Amino acid sequence: MRKFILNTTVLGALFGGISVVRATVKGPRDWRTGLMWVGWGISLAVAIGTVVKEAQEADLEDEGYSF
Repeated sequence: MRKFILNTTVLGALFGGISVVRATVKGPRDWRTGLMWVGWGISLAVAIGTVVKEAQEADLEDEGYSF
């Protein structure tokens, strides 16, 4: 869990979510609002996937494999 909380990519995606929430509350609700949420979800998924991939590569390096 620590690797997710301390990763700057995940932190950036989470703070991006805060701005999406603010824009949803203050702005008009139209098709652009949905696109903002979809974009935020994609960026969060990529950030989490990056952390998982880095953890897998670190585990493989610990076992003696290298890529």
